[in-house]
Amino acid sequence: MQIKNEEISTHLKSRLLPIYLISGDETLLVEEACDAIIAAAGAKGYTERSIHHVEGTYKWRELVHDSASRSLFAEKKILDVRVPGKKFDREASDSLRSWIEENPAGGVAMMLIRTVRLEPRQRASAWFKAIDKAGAISLIWPLSYKQLPRWLNHRMKEQGLTAGADAVQYLCDKVEGNLLAASQEIHKLVLQDLPSPISAEAMAASLDDSSRFTSFDLIDATMECDRVRVVHILEVLRQEGAALFAIMGALTAQMRRLGDSQRLPPARRRIVQDFARRIKDPLPVLAECALIDQQGKGQKTGDPWVSLEKLLLRLAGARTVSLASQDYARLVPR
Repeated sequence: MQIKNEEISTHLKSRLLPIYLISGDETLLVEEACDAIIAAAGAKGYTERSIHHVEGTYKWRELVHDSASRSLFAEKKILDVRVPGKKFDREASDSLRSWIEENPAGGVAMMLIRTVRLEPRQRASAWFKAIDKAGAISLIWPLSYKQLPRWLNHRMKEQGLTAGADAVQYLCDKVEGNLLAASQEIHKLVLQDLPSPISAEAMAASLDDSSRFTSFDLIDATMECDRVRVVHILEVLRQEGAALFAIMGALTAQMRRLGDSQRLPPARRRIVQDFARRIKDPLPVLAECALIDQQGKGQKTGDPWVSLEKLLLRLAGARTVSLASQDYARLVPR
């Protein structure tokens, strides 16, 4: 069975299955889901835990041997398996399916597998289907910018905090893309015992700037047509010394695979598909990128950062913004 991340706690109150697979790139959410499963298993007598890092020359048959060996004082054992996405090979498939057949619910061993986001072909494999049938799978997708305020609100309520919408939005802007930083900041708020509901002013006074923007955050804001965020993220990246050519590389890579969205989670797939429909032809955009690249290398006049901002704003739907190529054509005599 497949369960959503937010449903794991409720699920664990009613039953404990012999095998769990937690997959995703949000490290904090993956770790917390695994901690909840381990705690629930411990309450049901699984007091021993062995950790397996599947890397290098690891042999999957070690799991079988480990299942059979227990200490004198432990009733049951948890096999905590950490697997890189590329390590789910034929040996893994055979071993996992064999283990599932030999370890029914309520047995002396249960398995917890944690891994990165799995590709569609992996989610269609025999071993994945076997886990889906015998146990539970939770695919944890990264939170989007629009989902973050709701997550923060829920997180704060769990800690006994309430905050106004403007305060939550302020926190959202400060920790965007960094859930671990968000968790740490909420913990700080708890320790400060601020008056409730927390105001935006009180929030601002108590927080450090934990924003961690990347070139990919900038591209995402562009595809989502969030022009205010485009300008903000680009300015932060520039002030932090981000390389212009790294941003250009991310942008051109996105343009070259325009429309390729098959391996993306559903919400992001829609954003990429809508962006592809708006742009239609990536060649003019790539030509504009080439001009900005020349400006960055000093081969053409103009500020490449200004030109990049104009291009991103146009891609984000600002049709009245002129492109660097248009400005250049007006200034350079024919």
